[in-house]
Amino acid sequence: MDRIELEAFVAVAEELHFGRAAARLHRGQPTVSDAVRRLESALGGRLFHRTSRRVTLTDLGEALLPDARATLAQLRRFQQRGRALAAGDRARTTLVVAHAEYTGQQLLLRCLPQLRDRFPDVTIVPECMPTTAQLTALRAETIGLGIGWAAGGINGVRARVLSTERFVALVPAAHPLAGHTELSAAELSTTDLLTWPHQINSGLCDRLLAAFQIGGADLRIIRTADSVQAIAAHVAAGAGIGITVESALDHEPPGLRIIPLTGPSTTVDQVVLTPTDPTDTATALRDLLLHASKEPAVADL
Repeated sequence: MDRIELEAFVAVAEELHFGRAAARLHRGQPTVSDAVRRLESALGGRLFHRTSRRVTLTDLGEALLPDARATLAQLRRFQQRGRALAAGDRARTTLVVAHAEYTGQQLLLRCLPQLRDRFPDVTIVPECMPTTAQLTALRAETIGLGIGWAAGGINGVRARVLSTERFVALVPAAHPLAGHTELSAAELSTTDLLTWPHQINSGLCDRLLAAFQIGGADLRIIRTADSVQAIAAHVAAGAGIGITVESALDHEPPGLRIIPLTGPSTTVDQVVLTPTDPTDTATALRDLLLHASKEPAVADL
């Protein structure tokens, strides 16, 4: 048996679908199916029950899955140590920290100086990256930690909730809706909305769409912008109403009102993501972030 066979087994076991497992591994479905069959032949037993409708683990598959994960983790550690030694130990002293747009940047800024004090020899590289790209990079171990938004398909990585954020509307002060303390999806139905591009934050877009679908409302996005500042500028110019998350705003933009959305699916979890076998530095940063997320931010004086 080889690494490809183990990766195929673990991916199918976690996805319970050969097509999704193949997409996750960036391989063709026949390749994944063949790898699983080869492993089953080597072991002398079936790992999965397969029907036209579903895939489930056999008792043998359930029993061997933890061993397969542990073996892959050991192989990754071997590869990382080999690369570090071959690079004169330089590779081991870099932590790439990815963060999605609209996540709470202030939380990360509060924690990085503490991490630097604790690990002075580690080079910390912050990198802006969409949540979906973070998941792929974490599985490939090209980044050490990510901060993003909870979405479907979080598997093969560890996710911990940092905060639950509300969607908010940015409304011009003179707009008829500006006097509301909360807004429902129905009240925003057919309104011209400005928000983030789907490719930057697909999880946020899908969550927002769900809120409108549940409310029986129409979601009409007329413009997207890569930053909350750009959204606010378009709103101030009279282009429509902006939608963002509360953590993306540290103050109320002049001439605009920030109004929380109410109703089902109008909140979303901000999460910290790590590989299944994180480095000591990534684990320390994760713990700092989780601790800081439970403390009130201290305003600069």
